[in-house]
Amino acid sequence: MKGAIFDMDGLMFDTESVFVKAWDYVGDRLGIGPAGFMVIETLGMNLEVTKQKWRERFGGKCDEAEVERMTYEYIDDYYANNHVPVKKGLKNILDYLKGHRYRIAVASSSPENVVKAHLKDADIDKYFDVIMCGDMVAKSKPEPDIYIEAAGKLKLPTSECYAFEDSESGLKAALASGCRTIMVPDLWQPDDVMRQKVAAVCKDLDEAAVYIDSDK
Repeated sequence: MKGAIFDMDGLMFDTESVFVKAWDYVGDRLGIGPAGFMVIETLGMNLEVTKQKWRERFGGKCDEAEVERMTYEYIDDYYANNHVPVKKGLKNILDYLKGHRYRIAVASSSPENVVKAHLKDADIDKYFDVIMCGDMVAKSKPEPDIYIEAAGKLKLPTSECYAFEDSESGLKAALASGCRTIMVPDLWQPDDVMRQKVAAVCKDLDEAAVYIDSDK
């Protein structure tokens, strides 16, 4: 194995819990009630697919542009006053991978400006050779496009890359791409079927680093 491709939200950073609070805030403001539960329903999906999920759930009960505006109002205020919350073991596994000469990429459904801001805030942007974001590919996770593109930019076949994911849609994308897929659960817990499909389920990124070291 020569490459490692990381999801971002819920995998490297505990950003999904921030989105739960943001959508609870938005739902209350719009009179539809707390909507944080929508985070689990849209895990790993890009902005356009997320908007579609909101339309399916709420129909005409809320204005799409207003949802987006208030969401980023909350998120921007949060990150103006807080650093991005880093998940346990992140820097450890990145140091391990760099030390063993892996090529490293991000494959996140979030927009490019958000991904780059979070990587810089956490002071880990220097680890990544390639950054692929949700607004760079036509098809969102669970389609495999973003992983195939990331591996291609690393100049590696997907079979030579580990993929690290936390969401169902992300796992489906990584598996379909041919990456050797490791799950580190966050808000969504895998069923037995998914556990059998992935190479490993690790409780955190420290455990994932131990797994990689033994998977030689």
